[in-house]
Amino acid sequence: MQSKIMKRLQELSKEINDLTLKIEQEYPELYQYLDENPITIPCCEHPELNSKTFSDYLDSLKQLLQHHIESHQQKRNS
Repeated sequence: MQSKIMKRLQELSKEINDLTLKIEQEYPELYQYLDENPITIPCCEHPELNSKTFSDYLDSLKQLLQHHIESHQQKRNS
């Protein structure tokens, strides 16, 4: 059971890393705001790092990128 959890955390970590790298390389104007993303600010002194936390963060990155892409497409189409 523990190895499944660790494997899932590794997968999520890789996805986060890959997406962050993509944002850095393809959307540098967005990358500068990642440190300011509220999801990265822990809500408590010792936040629990688990699959849900990683998954939530990955989802927030995906949403941020999707919003950025959509808003820039709208500006181009206007």
